[in-house]
Amino acid sequence: MSSKQEHPDLLAFCGPPRQRHPLIEHSLRLTLCSVSLQVGLVYMFNLIVGTGALTMPKAFAQAGWAVSLALISFLAFMSYMTTTFVIEAMAAANAQLCWKRREQEEVQDSDSTSDYSDDDVRGRSEPEMRPILSVQRTGGGHVDHFDIVERVEMGQMASMFFNKVGVNMFYICMVVYLYGDLAIYAAAVPISLMEVACGNHSCSAGSVKYDDTDLCWGPVTRKDAYKVFLSIFTVMLGPFVFFDAQKTKYLQILTSLMRWIAFTMMIILALIRIGKGRGEGHPRMAQISGVPNLFGVCVYSFMCQHSLPSLVTPISDKRHVGTLVVCDYVLILGFYGLLSFTAIFCFDSSLLHDMYTLNFTDNCDVLDIPALRYFLGLFPVFTISTNFPIIAVTLRNNWKTLFHRDGGTYPWVVDRIVFPLITLVPPIIVAFCTHNLESLVGITGAYAGTGIQYVIPALLVYYGRRHLVPMLGTDEVNKHRSPFRHTFWVWFVVVWATFCLMFVTANIILEDTKK
Repeated sequence: MSSKQEHPDLLAFCGPPRQRHPLIEHSLRLTLCSVSLQVGLVYMFNLIVGTGALTMPKAFAQAGWAVSLALISFLAFMSYMTTTFVIEAMAAANAQLCWKRREQEEVQDSDSTSDYSDDDVRGRSEPEMRPILSVQRTGGGHVDHFDIVERVEMGQMASMFFNKVGVNMFYICMVVYLYGDLAIYAAAVPISLMEVACGNHSCSAGSVKYDDTDLCWGPVTRKDAYKVFLSIFTVMLGPFVFFDAQKTKYLQILTSLMRWIAFTMMIILALIRIGKGRGEGHPRMAQISGVPNLFGVCVYSFMCQHSLPSLVTPISDKRHVGTLVVCDYVLILGFYGLLSFTAIFCFDSSLLHDMYTLNFTDNCDVLDIPALRYFLGLFPVFTISTNFPIIAVTLRNNWKTLFHRDGGTYPWVVDRIVFPLITLVPPIIVAFCTHNLESLVGITGAYAGTGIQYVIPALLVYYGRRHLVPMLGTDEVNKHRSPFRHTFWVWFVVVWATFCLMFVTANIILEDTKK
């Protein structure tokens, strides 16, 4: 449920070129309309800040405000670093494609010329004797290979820079992440519907923490109501997995508008309550036991790396794209801090919901307008329901790419039935087993999120640099290279990711042994 989470359609063509029909590839390039740097800043802000941010206040409260502030600041820095890695890898991929294209053109020109030459036989070996850098000088001028003019998704970069094992590991990591996304979405919508349908809206429920065994209506418990809404959600949105789904521009505008109205309302309402001296929150400064979950939530909420190719490529003037990234991360860090700090000082930490919007639906001391309370309660339902089919179709296509073999096609039953079922069934089962959104977001972010946000960008930039040296030599400088250009930073990211995975895993094991 993050920006990444809000724009899953950007992943729809994340795969090796062999999986794309030429007409689709051509149309994709034609529809990449240019956007200004300012519009790119807004797009990136919307991309990162999604409904996943709604799970951050409770994670802040559990880890303590001082620890949370320090950790989220450091994770924002780490995410910024790997974002610059991905941009550099995109430029490297464009350079490799440009170099190969120009080399092929020169070879074709050489072959066509040799057809009319008396020295055809003797000159047949000349292309092989040509200096490797000669392709740069074709056409009489210097060509900057590192212009980002073609959208190269992470899946294609993996196929260019990784070996077969590396490509498969990339897709496995992506599939796991998308499964986590779907499980979170499948649980979030029924939870919101259950809270709205079963919650006490008599304006006295703000200090009440409900249990799953409490009655919702008649003999139906809240847990049973959750399962009913989950079943309805599955029946209504599940069939979309068997077809192709596309998000329209107007639907994107509508969901983005609703998201920002909801976020702005929650921050202002919390500030008003705190300003009146009615804040109930007294958060601790530090609580180490809450750190692992906060780590996963923060990683999940800063996720944007997999969608950067679709975001950066259309920007018309890329000279200042580095400034764009810095400004966005500073703004997003400030926004997350403002949202979380107003929440933990406005509400009692023990009463914070996994989905922060629900704290406004049953507390008239904060919001006494019923229509607005229902809007905040149902806001995740609208935004998540529009994204679920797109993420599901993306996951289905990634499964197809993972098992694809050159020249092979899938039987109709496998293509239309098996792949959609293995896409839909596992996350729905997880959602039926648990609706603990905080844990789902934390685990998804801590494991698959760590791979996509840290490990994959670091390895892409490392192997991308190695691939370009034999082609372009050391004289060509990547104008989009990361400020963290030393190899030390690449391995620092990998070691940091490994340490985090070990820490989170050890904490989960220790927590289970205590139960």
